[in-house]
Amino acid sequence: MAEDEEKITNEGESTEDSPSQSEQEGPYSSLKEHYSNGEDLTDDELDTIADVSVTILRSILGCFGEGNADIDEYEGDEGELILDVSNGDLAVLIGRHGKTLEALQLIVSSLVNRKLGFHYPVVVDIEGYKDRRKQKIQSMAHSAASRAKKQNGQVRLSPMNGYERRLVHMALADDASVTTHSEGVDPDRYVVITAVR
Repeated sequence: MAEDEEKITNEGESTEDSPSQSEQEGPYSSLKEHYSNGEDLTDDELDTIADVSVTILRSILGCFGEGNADIDEYEGDEGELILDVSNGDLAVLIGRHGKTLEALQLIVSSLVNRKLGFHYPVVVDIEGYKDRRKQKIQSMAHSAASRAKKQNGQVRLSPMNGYERRLVHMALADDASVTTHSEGVDPDRYVVITAVR
C-alpha cells in the first residue's frame, strides 16, 4: 500500500480524513449535551444561543426591510429566550390577531433548533404584543369564568391557538369553582369553561 493512500479498517471504513465524533455532532454538541442532561447553561452558552437566534431573526427581518430594528433579549418565566423586536414599521409582522407573528415564531424556532441541533425554547415578540395579548386572554378567561358561575353553566370562548388555550387553562387552574377543557379541531379548537355544581 502506498503511503499516500488512506488506511482502511477491518470494517471497511476510512481512518484518515474522517471527521471526529465531536465534528460530526456539530459545533454546539457540548451545549446540546449540557441542556439535554438538565444542567444549568453557563452565561457563555446562553449568549451563544442568543447570538444564533438574533442572527437568524435579524436576517428574516432584513427580508422585510427591518434589518436594523432593535432586538431585546431576555429570559422568560419558564426559562425560554424571548426576543422582542422594536423600533421599526413592524405592524405587518404581527398581522391580524397575531397570525403573522405566529408564523414568524415558527420559522425562527425551526431555524434556531436546526442550527443548534436540539430544541431550545425561543419566543419572538413584536413590541410586547404577546405580553399584552397574554394579559388580555387572562382577563377574558376570568371574565368568562365569572359568567359561567353566574349562569351555573358553560361558556365557550372563541377559537384560539394552542398557546392561547394553555393561557386560559393556566389562568383558571387555581379556581376550584370552574373547570376548563378544549373542544374542536385546530384551527377552530376552543376552550369551554364550566361551573362546578
